Amino acid sequence: MEIVDFLYNAVVVLHFVGLASLLGGFLVQMRSSEKGVNPAMLHGAITQLVTGIIMQGMLESGAVGDGEVLTWKLATKLGITVVVTVLAFLGRRRTGPQVGYWAAIGGLTLINVTLAVFWS
Repeated sequence: MEIVDFLYNAVVVLHFVGLASLLGGFLVQMRSSEKGVNPAMLHGAITQLVTGIIMQGMLESGAVGDGEVLTWKLATKLGITVVVTVLAFLGRRRTGPQVGYWAAIGGLTLINVTLAVFWS
């Protein structure tokens, strides 16, 4: 395994950790009446955004992969991730129950996961 492949795989692992933090922060509040954006959701969103940009750069540069990059898929996923990150940032600045922010972040995150798995 080349060092570039190892680095790419390490970034993928961090991307999954960000997803776990983001989605876990959402799911842990399912039964709570005080739904809101917790630190895990914000940190997970930021991790997803940064690692996603790094992975896209590595793919588009040809450093890893077979050269075929689904630009529209990545652009769509990036757009959703930017919206999720902005919502998480705004939600952390507000007080009280934030059901709207919480639900939007969770829903968009699930859409992004679905796109990652089924859109090829």
